[in-house]
Amino acid sequence: MDLKKYIKDRCDIVDKALDRFMPPGDALPSSLHTAMRYSLFAGGKRIRPVLLLAACDAVGGELEAAIPAACAMEMIHTYSLIHDDLPAMDDDDFRRGRPTNHKVYGEAVAILAGDALLTEAFVLLANPEFLKVSPTKMLAVIREIACCAGSHGMVGGQVVDMESEGKSDIDLATVQYIHTHKTGALMKASVKAGAVLGGASEEELAALTRYGEAIGLAFQIADDVLDIEGTTEEIGKDAGSDQEREKATYPAIMGLAESKRRASELVEMALAALETFNHNADPLREIARYIVARKS
Repeated sequence: MDLKKYIKDRCDIVDKALDRFMPPGDALPSSLHTAMRYSLFAGGKRIRPVLLLAACDAVGGELEAAIPAACAMEMIHTYSLIHDDLPAMDDDDFRRGRPTNHKVYGEAVAILAGDALLTEAFVLLANPEFLKVSPTKMLAVIREIACCAGSHGMVGGQVVDMESEGKSDIDLATVQYIHTHKTGALMKASVKAGAVLGGASEEELAALTRYGEAIGLAFQIADDVLDIEGTTEEIGKDAGSDQEREKATYPAIMGLAESKRRASELVEMALAALETFNHNADPLREIARYIVARKS
């Protein structure tokens, strides 16, 4: 299959829906809405919403039921990037090849833009106008996304990531905790949400959960490798920043070669989880392979 075309088609769907769901830039307070849109429409791979829609496809679901959740995942991811780039955290100057939000709008507005994106994501998820599955299933989706975004997921991983910087005694278990929570949790949630919204059986949901866990960790290991081997132009942010900050990463603990091997092993685990699925899961298969082969 043509993965590039699939991703472009799904990204177009998500971008059009995001533009429709988001307040326009000139709506009061315009400074806030402009800042939210600046980061939300700054480009990016849209991996999380694409995964959500691909999981829905894999179980034969209707995309219409999954589009609001896909948009919500991108809002949550974008909020996390805005906050991650702040001086109090990673203090990055560039994101997706553009100046970071706080560099353009100031720290206060950047913080509030992130807060607003997170909140609007749950406004969208809870909107009865878009309810295409049973309220019980939708509640399970909302809870899954909330848990994976909060202290037991992405936010918890970010805290441990910050606390581990510059420490020489960080072990592999800690690095795995950071990766599976800071990055992997939302990717797993995206796959699970798409599966539930697409009408997955219990067996299909269990298999797709294994897939989501494997690619979530593989994705972050690949990011660790790209920070070393990629250029600022390729990855859209400052290359080498992980090493400069002495972050806890797989290459720092295991070395570059072993990190690549582990990422490839995780991709094989993800593909194995899809063995019982038909061609509808081909996008998920190709995304898994793409994760370790990408250059950005």
